[in-house]
Amino acid sequence: MEHVKVLSSSISAFTMRVLIGLEEKGVKYEYQEENLLAKKSDLLLQMNPVYKKVPVLIHNGKPICESLIILQYIDETWDSKPLLPSKPYDRAIARFWADFADKKFFDSGVRIVKSKDEALEEAKHDMLESLQFLEGALKEISAEGSLPFFGGKDFGFLDIALISFASWFHAYESIGNFKIPFESEYPLLDAWVKRCMERDSVKKALPPADRVLEFALQVRKIYDVD
Repeated sequence: MEHVKVLSSSISAFTMRVLIGLEEKGVKYEYQEENLLAKKSDLLLQMNPVYKKVPVLIHNGKPICESLIILQYIDETWDSKPLLPSKPYDRAIARFWADFADKKFFDSGVRIVKSKDEALEEAKHDMLESLQFLEGALKEISAEGSLPFFGGKDFGFLDIALISFASWFHAYESIGNFKIPFESEYPLLDAWVKRCMERDSVKKALPPADRVLEFALQVRKIYDVD
């Protein structure tokens, strides 16, 4: 009998991807919450001894780590609904922008949470620049906005990889004391976020923005940047 378990943290953008992917595929799973600011569980250390972090997908006793790798595994294992595009070039583009989000957008978000003064201002600038790149990518992929998602007509891999960060926007804005100008500067992203938020899988996976902000403020205290 098939068994799927997710070692996760409800405020982690990376683990949200796994939960959204499983929900989209209609896969039943067991959930174990991990506290990112406390001692790691024995199971987490056993299942991910290399990085010792979430998310971890345990499928029939075998662990798969790293959110984008897990998301691709989910897509390949359960064929109820394809998440990645069918054409090799389109799949490569989706993987490229997911990797960009992890290396550029997420990095700027981490720096917003953990820094102040000039470093904070630089992080905010880099985040807005990353959003501009993503706005351009969505414009091209969605044929000038005529298609609803990064996956074109269908909500897919890249949409899942990116929408998980939406729950962190409020924390970034509150800590950075700025407003991300979605409506004026990133209208396609603004409309895309609203469409994604209507999906049951996204509603179920994304935590309340206030809870994410509370966690981010705890991180700032640990790094003594207040």
